[in-house]
Amino acid sequence: MRIRELTEADLDAYWTLRLRALREEPEAFGSAYEESKDRPLADVAARLRTIAEAGNFILGAFDDGGEDGGQPDERLLGIVAFERAPGKKNRHIGDIFQMYVASEARGKGYGRALMETLIARARALDGLEQLILAVVTSNTAAIALDRALGFEVSGVQRKALKLSDDHSQDEQLMVLWL
Repeated sequence: MRIRELTEADLDAYWTLRLRALREEPEAFGSAYEESKDRPLADVAARLRTIAEAGNFILGAFDDGGEDGGQPDERLLGIVAFERAPGKKNRHIGDIFQMYVASEARGKGYGRALMETLIARARALDGLEQLILAVVTSNTAAIALDRALGFEVSGVQRKALKLSDDHSQDEQLMVLWL
């Protein structure tokens, strides 16, 4: 596996995986597949540029070709995004979002590698004191990983995501003090 920052050159692979995440795990994200699927690629590319220009990033976890010594196939299997709060009073806070690992790559260390790389990069940023994230309370695997990485619960937002008129998801708010 290889972890690296995504660029506009990764646009197709990123957007394909992002839409898959929204389609397959609708309860885990604030964005909805139905609202995102027809978004023009030019808008997605502009967003990737804007993220990078602001000093923020999206990391990708790639399959490096496996253990057979073959050529890397550069298959994107996981993503996670980081965005630092822009204001003078909250630039000490970094937000983690869009965390997703494809089902076929789960349990193989992709999520941990993405998060460890993000945390290491965040620690190197001047003045950043905390990382925050929100995870649906039903995602016990993600919560266990976040706790293992040192995140602690800072609260719960009840009915944070409304999936339908009669179905909502609570989110656990977590923080890692750098």
